[in-house]
Amino acid sequence: MIYRAGSGHPGGSLSCADLMAHLFEHELRGVYEDPNRDRFILSKGHACPALYSALSYKGYIGRDELWTFRQVGSRLQGHPSVQHVPQCEASTGSLGQGFAAGVGIALGLRHRGSTARVYVMLGDGELQEGIVWESAMNAGHYKLSNLCAIVDYNKMQSDNYNEKIMGLEPIYAKWEAFNWNVIAISGHNWQSIDDAFDKAKKVRYKPSVIIAHTIKGKGVDFMEKSPLWHGSVKLTDEQYERAMECLNQH
Repeated sequence: MIYRAGSGHPGGSLSCADLMAHLFEHELRGVYEDPNRDRFILSKGHACPALYSALSYKGYIGRDELWTFRQVGSRLQGHPSVQHVPQCEASTGSLGQGFAAGVGIALGLRHRGSTARVYVMLGDGELQEGIVWESAMNAGHYKLSNLCAIVDYNKMQSDNYNEKIMGLEPIYAKWEAFNWNVIAISGHNWQSIDDAFDKAKKVRYKPSVIIAHTIKGKGVDFMEKSPLWHGSVKLTDEQYERAMECLNQH
């Protein structure tokens, strides 16, 4: 999708792909038309190629439509728009706002007596936004155990490593201080991912956050662990062929 569009964010789309695959295959209950469905919000909206792929897998987006990504007039823009793709659950891209929306939706579902759960995926660079911690404080105060946040902790953001821009550590202690249940895992280990979501569902009177240690550009050798592949990139034909060769080996 990104190759055909000539721009996009491959690094963070690949780092969260395993987590996204698990969520859509094993966690999210109900179809979009069901008001008691589980919700998933991609707060790190720039990784929407992974989300669009998952929605295509579930039948909400045609496979051929994926190739219209970032084209003028396409529903599939560089950040999710709930107006054009309602299954995205929220328009995201202004970092932190998707998380805030998820907290509000979780609170609303609880008031309605629904058993639905809300899952929100954040980028680690996104945690530098103040709105994230306002929302985290709100969720902890209201004991939103129907809310699960997933942090795609690949240690990089747009311009460099997180620690060189705005350090996040001690990341576990920060979430715990806001009264969240913290679960740390490898974001590329299927068993760890499965166990983490099971643990989160069993917690009462606290929201849960899964800190998923991931690799930026996972699966493509020349992208892995390099902030240069965060976004605004155009792949050459040779890079595309190499990337597909790497991914087809997994």
